[in-house]
Amino acid sequence: MAHALLRRLPPPRRIAPLLRALPPPAQKRLLERAMAKVLAGPMADGTLDFMAGRRLGIEVDDLGLRWVVELQDQRLLVVDADAEATVRGSATDLLLLAGRLEDADTLFFQRRLVLTGDVELGLTARNLLERLPWETVPLGLRIALNRGARFARAARSAHQAET
Repeated sequence: MAHALLRRLPPPRRIAPLLRALPPPAQKRLLERAMAKVLAGPMADGTLDFMAGRRLGIEVDDLGLRWVVELQDQRLLVVDADAEATVRGSATDLLLLAGRLEDADTLFFQRRLVLTGDVELGLTARNLLERLPWETVPLGLRIALNRGARFARAARSAHQAET
């Protein structure tokens, strides 16, 4: 029953226009707030200092979303600039990574995530996120990421079974 319902959901690329309707300043504020909460510990202890003045891009292919993040004055900000390194993937794969349901190495080796540009910067950021203690992420955000990732994975599986 659930499988049949999931197949009826549109894939992310079809709902992309709705998500892009959210004004860029609102997207920017949401992303900056989420990063501030998730990365408060590494920010405070200096672990993120390698990002000072560096720009890391995040691209969600199927949603047509792109952000560039830079550490300025001990804050991660979304900026309008070219990225030095970019991580690119589908909404589902990035959500699986964020929800810790998939390993970054697996996603990269399967070419479901792509890292371009300054590979050292991208790998350093990835390694930091993998070492981030999951229990330091606010509980509500952990629950949302985990449930969202499970839902996205189930929906993708339902669509793949259809073809």
